[in-house]
Amino acid sequence: MIEDINLSDKKVLIRVDYNVPIENGQILDDYRIKKSLKTINYCIDQGASITLMSHLGRPNGFDENFSLLPVAEKLTELLNKEVLFSDDCISDKALLKSTTLEKGQIHLLENLRFHSGELENCLDFSKTLSFHGDVYINDAFGTAHREHASNVGIVNFFDECDIGFLMKKELKYLSHEITDPIRPFTVVMGGAKIKGKIELIENFLKQSDNLIVGGALSFPFLKVKGYDIDSPLLNDQDIDCAKSLLELSDKLNKNIILPYDFVVSTSIDDFENIDMKTIENINSKDGCFDIGPETTMHYSQILSESETILWNGPLGVSENPYFGTGTQQICRIIEELSNNGVISILGGGDTAAAAKKFSQFNTFTHISTGGGASLELLSGKKLPALLALENNEK
Repeated sequence: MIEDINLSDKKVLIRVDYNVPIENGQILDDYRIKKSLKTINYCIDQGASITLMSHLGRPNGFDENFSLLPVAEKLTELLNKEVLFSDDCISDKALLKSTTLEKGQIHLLENLRFHSGELENCLDFSKTLSFHGDVYINDAFGTAHREHASNVGIVNFFDECDIGFLMKKELKYLSHEITDPIRPFTVVMGGAKIKGKIELIENFLKQSDNLIVGGALSFPFLKVKGYDIDSPLLNDQDIDCAKSLLELSDKLNKNIILPYDFVVSTSIDDFENIDMKTIENINSKDGCFDIGPETTMHYSQILSESETILWNGPLGVSENPYFGTGTQQICRIIEELSNNGVISILGGGDTAAAAKKFSQFNTFTHISTGGGASLELLSGKKLPALLALENNEK
């Protein structure tokens, strides 16, 4: 851990995840930035200087629309101290700035992905990045499932390297608390597709006491059970996956809990013909855009009897006010339970966006900063960025 490294008078290079939404130079969501501050402040308090590096978006070469300059300005505001900025991450000028930082100074590098070497995990690119510091700290959980130069290749060039406080917290709640949870342990899964989530669902079937499935993720399961449900999101591959997962649930003597009813309409834009239908009465012409009130009540009851809750994925088209009620109600019951001491763990991405929209965001025990990284870790997979650090210690 970072606390085991003597940081006094050291130049610390921190990989952070500042891949945040920016529009017209304004940061729309600074959650990931705020979550990096604990590690930054700790390093400063220990007498270090800091160089920060991150990617933003998927630029094709240099593109000022993907510049991290607005992030430097936001950091200056949040830390109440000037954050220096370099308009390149490997230029001689940027390297000189890092190597001449005084104790307590902070320096943010320009977008790593302006260089192809980042995505290619180019060792020459990694080596050049390593010249920015004496100590390397990875606190970018959101990219830990990727094998890139700034989180995997770079580890080869440091004797002292470890994870930061954000990464530590993500591992605590997305790995340790899930492997040995306080029971009953309930998992709520939503979203659109089973593809890419098979290992995740298998893992949850084995570990959870209750596995609740909603949103379009429930469609293939309902189709296998013989209900006349249809959607552009349904395909043969997902139906086959659902069939094998239902067979596994029977084998494990576990139950995949599916919706009783839905909020339906002829299309997502048809607000005149919204109706509530039980699954028995649904036909292939109905568009199911939210879980219904009976389902919401049933899910809420299960949640109220839980001691640990993991929620990953909206339960309907929650960005649309006509179809966000189910997600909103489930979000609020989890929020209420969190206030009463229940451990609540939320996945990143769409789940975090829903929580921010429907609740007091800071109520939950943990809201992940990673999307794909969260899914891989919850599936029981080893993350490349963490493997690189483990191998460096051997």
